[in-house]
Amino acid sequence: MFANCIQEVRKTTPLIHNITNYVTVNDVANVLLACGGSPIMSDEPEDVADITSICGGLNINIGTLNQQSIQAMLIAGKKANELEHVVLLDPVGAGASALRTRTALTLMQELKLDAIRGNISEIKTLALGSGTTKGVDADGADAVTEENLDAMISFAKNFAQKTNNILAITGAIDLVADAQTCYVIRNGRPEMGKITGTGCQLSALMTAFLVANPGQKLEAAAAAVCMMGLAGEIGYGKLQDGEGNATYRNRIIDAIYHMDGKTLEEGAKYEVR
Repeated sequence: MFANCIQEVRKTTPLIHNITNYVTVNDVANVLLACGGSPIMSDEPEDVADITSICGGLNINIGTLNQQSIQAMLIAGKKANELEHVVLLDPVGAGASALRTRTALTLMQELKLDAIRGNISEIKTLALGSGTTKGVDADGADAVTEENLDAMISFAKNFAQKTNNILAITGAIDLVADAQTCYVIRNGRPEMGKITGTGCQLSALMTAFLVANPGQKLEAAAAAVCMMGLAGEIGYGKLQDGEGNATYRNRIIDAIYHMDGKTLEEGAKYEVR
């Protein structure tokens, strides 16, 4: 199943418009190229409608907001909705500031979203309308654990139903859900948290998978999450003495570049609830 998802990405080379943050924009572009997609970046309001029109999907990331980019997100999102293109929201740091929280909630209200991907603190903020996060990272009090897994699965399904889209909550245990089904995914390494932008890369990856697999979007989203986590495992295993997080970032992207369907199927660690 997951093998077919990655094969479709490599076969169709989906063009993805990314309105993303300037901290990780280069890594977002490279991870899309690595998985078989194609990136394009624009956050100029006069430009984004045209750019979105030639793409198959729109990845909106609020990590480094300004008034121009907020306007661009709404323009591009509405154009993507008009064309029935995939739209994904990554609410980076929602809950850390009033602007981020307000912007994320406005985008949810104004746009039809196919997917939302964030950490548990960000997703709880969207569900409650307010919250606190540790910068752009999840609050230490928030985590999906084995102890609260059943409750978190119910929360994910309920929020997916309420918002009518696919919800991906990523952390030590990842949840990818729609209203009926939740993939519980245990791929990844804790060291991935020492790299800026693995979440941003995943959002771009997920957008490409959704565009390339319109008939199985939930499975495609879960495949993308497994792929990113598995790449983290493979990349970590290839680190040499003296190498650190900068090299690790490149190893992850390389692992995605070389990953095939067989590797993904065999390495994916998930259960369906």
